[in-house]
Parts: sequence; C-alpha cells; structure tokens
Amino acid sequence: MFWINGQAQAQIAVIDRGLQYGDGCFTTARVLDGKIVWLPLHMARLRQDTARLQIPYAAWDILHVEMERAAQGVEQGVVKTILTRGSGGRGYSTLSCSEPTRIVMQTGYPAHYTAWRRQGIALGISPVALGRNPRLAGIKHLNRLEQILIRQEMEAQGVDDVVVLDTEGCLVECCAANLFWRKGYQVFTPDLSFAGVNGVARQQVMTRLAQYPDYQLQVVREPVTTLADADEVFVCNALMPVLPVNQIDTWCYRSRALYQLLSPNG
Repeated sequence: MFWINGQAQAQIAVIDRGLQYGDGCFTTARVLDGKIVWLPLHMARLRQDTARLQIPYAAWDILHVEMERAAQGVEQGVVKTILTRGSGGRGYSTLSCSEPTRIVMQTGYPAHYTAWRRQGIALGISPVALGRNPRLAGIKHLNRLEQILIRQEMEAQGVDDVVVLDTEGCLVECCAANLFWRKGYQVFTPDLSFAGVNGVARQQVMTRLAQYPDYQLQVVREPVTTLADADEVFVCNALMPVLPVNQIDTWCYRSRALYQLLSPNG
C-alpha cells in the first residue's frame, strides 16, 4: 500500500527531485502488532537528515499520524517513509522548489530474517568501496547507486551480505546493515564520519551497550583484517534487528555472547 502526500496512490510526478536527482532521504521501520518499532528514532532520523540536506519539511505531526496509520492492523511488516524536496527548481537549483513530497508505504516483512536470527549469516567482502563525503556521511539519502553495485557483487558471491570499506580501506558497514565486532570485552563499530549510514538499530545497540559496564564500546577506523581475530561479529538494521555472523570470507566465529545479550525477542 502506498500513500503520497496523504493520498492512496502509487504515482509520482516525473519532475519530483527525488526521481530527478535522488534529492531526499528515507527511513525503513519494522512493524510488530500494529506498532512501528522505534518510531521516535525514525522520526528523529528524518528530522536530522532533512535538516542536513536543507529540505524545509515541517509537517511532522501529519507524517507521524500517517506512519502510525500505515502500521495499524499489521501483525508484522515494514513501513518505509521517503521525503523528497518536491518538484521544481531549474537544473540543480533548489530556489523555486515546491512543497516537499512525503511518501509512506507498507509492505511485507522479509521472512528470511527469522531464520537468519536462528542460524546466523555468512558475509563476503565487497570489492566496491564507498566514496568519502563527510557532508553526506551518516544520512540515509536517496542516492543509493553504491549500494546497488555492492548488492550486485554480493549476489555474485552468493553470500548473505558483504563487509564494505571506504576508498581509504577502512571498514564502514555492510550493504544494508551496520557492523559491530567484539574482542574480549572490547566492542567496536566503524567510524561513519566519512561514509555510511548511521542506522536506527546502530544507535539503539550503542545505547544498550552503555547499560553493560563490562563492555567498552569504541568507534574506530580499521582495515578489514582487524576482523580476522574477532571473537564475535554481528550486524544490525531496523528490520533484522540484530543478526549473528558465522563467517566472513575464511574467518569463522562461534561466540554469540553479545548477540544474545542485545537481541530482542522476535
């Protein structure tokens, strides 16, 4: 089901800047028992990302109601919300743009995530690197060509996901998830100052880790080889929400201690 600016429809103007230039941002939320999981975090993400992209969206109360309405009656599913700058402007200019466009859609939940939580997943290493751009780093913007190329390579490797580096060889994330690893009581996640998406689940994991003083979290810039001697690796996004990693390339992991501590039921 699709709603554009509150109307049930699946067509958008060909001059919308989201289509023309990828000028917008989005968030993808899990629905459980008719409620959006972590809805305040998803709303905060949209607010932050539109502010950084200088998209003048203000109708947050309306969007909140529409997202909640899309989740009503859904036992388990997905609500994706997109905000674009709207239509107008000459070329790349934003000076004469109309009101931002809001798109809310409700779709089914990826069934394989349930099996992955039980079985764990295998990761490859992507040959496609993310370009460094601190002005866009962290934002879940609509320019996803890098992820499309990464996904193509992932499917060619026949793995569940891939570890992605930036053009300087530093760990960033996976194709559609954030990355964490543990060595003893030290927990690490990549620095996203130059590339990547600061996911809602990543934020939640970092908040929860602060409740366990035995574990010390560090945000780091490291090469992929640092994963070779990790005791445990897991990935997360808002839908999964946390998945244990069994293998990356030829490196294998057996521990799920932190995963079991952080993984919510379901």
